[in-house]
Amino acid sequence: MPGKKSEIEIKSFSEEETFGLGEKIARELRGDELILITGELGAGKTVLVKGLASGLGVIDVDSVCSPSFTLVNIYPGRVNLIHVDLYRLEHPEEIADLGLEDYLGAGVMAVEWAERLPEDFRTDRTLEVLIGVESAESRLIKIKSCGIYLELDNQ
Repeated sequence: MPGKKSEIEIKSFSEEETFGLGEKIARELRGDELILITGELGAGKTVLVKGLASGLGVIDVDSVCSPSFTLVNIYPGRVNLIHVDLYRLEHPEEIADLGLEDYLGAGVMAVEWAERLPEDFRTDRTLEVLIGVESAESRLIKIKSCGIYLELDNQ
């Protein structure tokens, strides 16, 4: 459904539920998606990415960690998971120097701290995921989809 936009809100009450949501999302993906993830420190961004990895068939999900210093990690699975973390980057030219556009279409690209990307860094198959911390035990996860139909039940 190219160009179709939809929004979903899901509450998560544990890391396991956030991980499970990542798995469910990944099962719906074909390998050319861009997933833009935002949320404060400790919100569960990397937990969601680990769930994505599991759903994409990455063998060693425990090896998935936030690439804060390497900036980009690639994990092979059913399709590649390209995991990007922009936390340490503050200037647009630093982000431009990463050459992230070269990774588009080479797998599922999941970008943590995606609010640091230029506004025009989108594809016709983009998910925007905002993880909001409601309390120590709960997260409100808002998913805005463009060009991707997700069949997720609200938890």
